[in-house]
Amino acid sequence: MNAINYLSNLAIPFTILIILVYGLIEKNKVFDTFIEGAKEGIEIVVKIFPTLLGLFVAIGALRYSGVLDFLIKLLAPVIQFFNIPVEIMPLAILRPISGSASIAIGSDIISKYGVDSKLGLIASTIMGSTETTFYTIAIYTSVVGIKKIRFVLVAALLGDLIGMLSSVIICNIMS
Repeated sequence: MNAINYLSNLAIPFTILIILVYGLIEKNKVFDTFIEGAKEGIEIVVKIFPTLLGLFVAIGALRYSGVLDFLIKLLAPVIQFFNIPVEIMPLAILRPISGSASIAIGSDIISKYGVDSKLGLIASTIMGSTETTFYTIAIYTSVVGIKKIRFVLVAALLGDLIGMLSSVIICNIMS
């Protein structure tokens, strides 16, 4: 175990050393290249900041306004018909929108019901088989300036839905 800790502590410094040595061998100005990359990184942050701010405001409004609870109550008959636990629905609804909100909800489910419970397994499987779709699409498309995301969004949300339903079905079969 000490060897793994030692190697993991050396990984980043060793990678930096390799980059520096490679840059020197290729006769590149390593520091100037680093500064240019940092400038490009700042430009990207400036480009995506409005998108991130909008997403965070929308997530906060969704979580604290009661809309999420209303939506779950509205969908409850359909959810129960398909044998989907109602406790999973906040995770299923917020997962495509926010990674941090879905991690918080997943952690709550696991701490309340246990890691090895059916709900804990479903929550973990959903977290592993889905993506923060709106966040990912918003970031990538805003950086490159893509405006028409309709088909990408539909395909990605369909993938999330299949991942969530598969998680519930598989965990119901396995437990």
